[in-house]
Amino acid sequence: RAFTDPAFSMGRSAHVDAAVNNTAKLLHVARAKNVPVVVCNVGSTGKDELPYWKVGPVYEDLVVGHPGMEIDPRIAHPDDYQFTKIAPSIFFGTPLLTFLARHQIDTTIITGCTTSGCVRASINDAFSYGYRVIVPESCCGDQELSAHQANLADVGRRYADVVTLDEV
Repeated sequence: RAFTDPAFSMGRSAHVDAAVNNTAKLLHVARAKNVPVVVCNVGSTGKDELPYWKVGPVYEDLVVGHPGMEIDPRIAHPDDYQFTKIAPSIFFGTPLLTFLARHQIDTTIITGCTTSGCVRASINDAFSYGYRVIVPESCCGDQELSAHQANLADVGRRYADVVTLDEV
């Protein structure tokens, strides 16, 4: 919620809010078709566990037990595979690769916030691990629309199929 709820300093982006609403639509369809869904948050037990983030609120709103670490209720579902990461990529230091292998998954659909940070890092890692990467443009959000557009244009040239929500 630290990135999606306006009660938090990082959660005041209308662009991110729209992306969460679009992601909720996508997840509804995915779950109905029994597509495995992985949801993560970012946070830690304290400063010693985190890499050096240049975003101050990470050290305040993303600590275990803080409401900012809760998964936004628009996308949370008890049947999803959920975990916490400490770095931008959903792959870095997480159990995701084992989950994907266990389910024989070869294609990832990446959504989230922030496009220029966590989303891009996850796209790069998914591509580097050999997965096909699909990114529904309207299911990703950023604090600045220009950063969102520039990063998706760049990964779309190299690593991912950037498509519409309806195409996915």
